[in-house]
Amino acid sequence: MRTDWTRTEIAALFDLPFDDLMFRAQTVHRAHHAAGEVQLCTLLSIKTGGCPEDCGYCSQSASAETGLKAEKLMEVDEVLAAAADAKASGSQRFCMGAAWRNPKDRDMDAVVSMVAGVKAMGLETCMTLGMLEPHQAAQLAEAGLDYYNHNIDTSPENYGNVITTRTFEDRLDTLDHVRAAGINVCCGGIVGMGETRADRVGFVQALATLERHPESVPVNALVPVKGTVLGDMLADTPLAKIDDIEFVRTVAVARITMPLSMVRLSAGRESMSEATQALCFMAGANSIFTGDKLLTTGNRGDSADGAMFARLGLRPMVGEEPMRVVAA
Repeated sequence: MRTDWTRTEIAALFDLPFDDLMFRAQTVHRAHHAAGEVQLCTLLSIKTGGCPEDCGYCSQSASAETGLKAEKLMEVDEVLAAAADAKASGSQRFCMGAAWRNPKDRDMDAVVSMVAGVKAMGLETCMTLGMLEPHQAAQLAEAGLDYYNHNIDTSPENYGNVITTRTFEDRLDTLDHVRAAGINVCCGGIVGMGETRADRVGFVQALATLERHPESVPVNALVPVKGTVLGDMLADTPLAKIDDIEFVRTVAVARITMPLSMVRLSAGRESMSEATQALCFMAGANSIFTGDKLLTTGNRGDSADGAMFARLGLRPMVGEEPMRVVAA
């Protein structure tokens, strides 16, 4: 797998005629992934609101004026019950997110118990808890955590326009701690935050030139929440929703540059037409969050996704992800 992609090369991919780009992305996809299979994942907010970070897109930031109340960490039994429901609905991976800048050591026992309990159900486990110290990553690895999510969000150049309370390099440090602990990396970002095409090129390049590509690459479309910096800034402007074709192009370029990674359609799917989602699957997306909610924002729901899968001839993925097979 190439990890030396240049911005010029990636920009050239974005500039391809749409049908040529789609053909190339689907060709790469079928060389490494089963056609028509899409992984189902469920995301649960295990600790909502009150985050001290100032991420401009996030309703859970303490600086956002969204009316969202800060809550305590969920009880382990509550999380395990939600995981059991997710498995019964067909999810393969259960993801748990906490609105922290970084977990406190006093919280780690409960977090580790959640990982171990979900893992015991036969589900893949993923967590996103903010920045990690090496010893915390080691604790999660020992509990059997399969994936740790820590997004870079956007290009290095645009990062400071979105977040000021931690740096792009802080993000990379946590990814290094996760890798060193032997945990698979889930890392992507958000498009539609008012960034330029050059920023989307830089975002993809930052991921595709990591020493090892992320095993999972979530591509989110911004959900502009009223009361957040970006939600208020972009409200009632043409930038409030990214162009569908440009979003599909981003998915396709991610697939071409990171052939073995799972590319996940994440936030923003509830506002996408089925036609746009179908194009994303053709472009190489093969993972979605299902269920009615993503952390604090709405999602399409299991029944809507089931109907869409039937219309498109898609089926839930049941096997191992290609990068994990290669690593084994």
